[in-house]
Amino acid sequence: GVQKTGRPIIENEEHALAQLHDIRAHKKEHFIALYLNARNELVHREDISVGTVNASIVHPRDVFAPALEHNAIAVIVAHNHPSGNSQPSSEDNDLTARLNEAGKHLGITLLYHLVLTKDDHSSTRS
Repeated sequence: GVQKTGRPIIENEEHALAQLHDIRAHKKEHFIALYLNARNELVHREDISVGTVNASIVHPRDVFAPALEHNAIAVIVAHNHPSGNSQPSSEDNDLTARLNEAGKHLGITLLYHLVLTKDDHSSTRS
């Protein structure tokens, strides 16, 4: 749904995926973050990095700086796998753990790390 503010509400993975369909078919890996306020409204979307086909170098500060700037209390991160395999890599899992840890220190919850392919997705919850 959409609030009176005109901001999309993101209450589950499906809502998040609806904001990310544009990255599914990219040939390079795009790493995106969605920032939510206390009412689950999407307050900001940031393109964090565009990487090589198989690796994104993502720093927690790049993910959380916009969260602080937009007073977000939760963040969802996502990237596409151009290979078509939606299974998170070990690097993806390491990154999820790093972001989760960084978020805890800042009081910002990492809700999901979504991996999208053209027709599929997977999610690692922190």
